[in-house]
Amino acid sequence: MMDSPYSPVLLYVTDPMCAWCYGFTPVIRRLRALWQGRLKVEVILGGLNPYAEEPLTREQKEKLAVSWHRVQTRTSLPFNYGFFLRNGFVYNTEPASRALLVVRQMRPLLTLEVLRALHSAFYVDGADLTNPYVLAQLIRPFGIREDVFLTLFESDVIMEQMEGEFDFVNTLGAKKLPSVYIEGPAGPELLATGFCQLDELEELLLKRLEEV
Repeated sequence: MMDSPYSPVLLYVTDPMCAWCYGFTPVIRRLRALWQGRLKVEVILGGLNPYAEEPLTREQKEKLAVSWHRVQTRTSLPFNYGFFLRNGFVYNTEPASRALLVVRQMRPLLTLEVLRALHSAFYVDGADLTNPYVLAQLIRPFGIREDVFLTLFESDVIMEQMEGEFDFVNTLGAKKLPSVYIEGPAGPELLATGFCQLDELEELLLKRLEEV
């Protein structure tokens, strides 16, 4: 690996309930490990389907099932298709994103690990990530007490910050999740959009660093 003139900062725009992000988070984790001490990854909440109020329709479930199957085929990750037998589920991704925002504030170094845990809880275990108490239990092993988590999770401050994060992602122009940006001289610059393998992502990163 070539020496870079600075330690790049990657903005990983993602969502805890995004299937392609579930597939891509292991790639980001491996890249960070490979570039240990020479690369910083910041998790940015993209807002896949925030503030949804209506339950999933049959057609929406069918589209999701196709997407999940594509991710599974590409990544060989496990999926629990029992999810689609659920009736009345509102696919609101805001609570899980807000939970990760709490983690980013309280345990910033663990944000990517908690994201991985939330992905697994939703896609493998079928956990309801729209339920604050379920989220609190999932995050407790990472050193955040349930009462502390719930207090911050329900605070006006964190809710306002969540809305601000979604606005920031809109200004980035991230139209697809996952997306990866690199901090450049003029601000964040798009590095990759959608799922890609580790070698592809690293090649894009090295090419961009050569241009610095």
